[in-house]
Amino acid sequence: MGISVIIHTYNNENIIRDCLEAVKDFDEIVVCDMYSNDKTLEIVKEYNCKIVMHNKIGYVEPARNFAIQQASNEWVLIVDSDEIISDQLKDYLYKFIENNKKYNAVKIPRLNYYWGVKIEIQYPDYVTRFIKKEKVDWPSQIHSQPIIEGEIYTIPKSQRELAIKHHCVSTIKQLFESLNVYTDKELEKMINKKQKMPNVFWAFFKSLFLIFEKFILKKGYKSGADGFILCTYFGLYKFIALIKYREFLIKNLENKND
Repeated sequence: MGISVIIHTYNNENIIRDCLEAVKDFDEIVVCDMYSNDKTLEIVKEYNCKIVMHNKIGYVEPARNFAIQQASNEWVLIVDSDEIISDQLKDYLYKFIENNKKYNAVKIPRLNYYWGVKIEIQYPDYVTRFIKKEKVDWPSQIHSQPIIEGEIYTIPKSQRELAIKHHCVSTIKQLFESLNVYTDKELEKMINKKQKMPNVFWAFFKSLFLIFEKFILKKGYKSGADGFILCTYFGLYKFIALIKYREFLIKNLENKND
């Protein structure tokens, strides 16, 4: 039984080689590119990948189902271009499909790195990325999780050697540059859910509590100053998303009254 690796790309020339090197020994690599205009595809072609194209949409989830169906094998491993798969995980997954008679997907722990620093606030940060391709439907909303038909196996978080290494951002500047893009996507989710108007003071204190929760309760303090920076970012992210939604509701109400 073979495994197809699926990687989504857009202008990833600086990171895609490390990702491909880590998965080059799998049976197939399917790269779903959103019309990169840098050297991403030149590098991809060096690895004998199957390349499929998808319209550029700003985030990856709407392209998940499309890319999964391009795979030749029953089992697919979905990898982001900023993630690294260890040899231990590769060997584990092949043994899993040899012996599996029950599960249609596997949840894998993930270790997150920010600007080169391992920060474990989110660990095990489980992601369902190893899946039988005919048993999954991936919603198009940003940060959505796949809907799996059947049972899912979870790799114990104690098996840290099997965790996916996720290099989230390479600089703090890059982290905050993404803030506006992703809070806009959060705004869309709140609009679709028709959430009630958030109070700005409630939003502020909710954000402060999130910083406290991440830094103290989730032990972000173990990562020192880098942990504090990231926890503060999480709080700011929540606050900005909520006040954007508040602004949207106010403008919408004003338009109705005109």
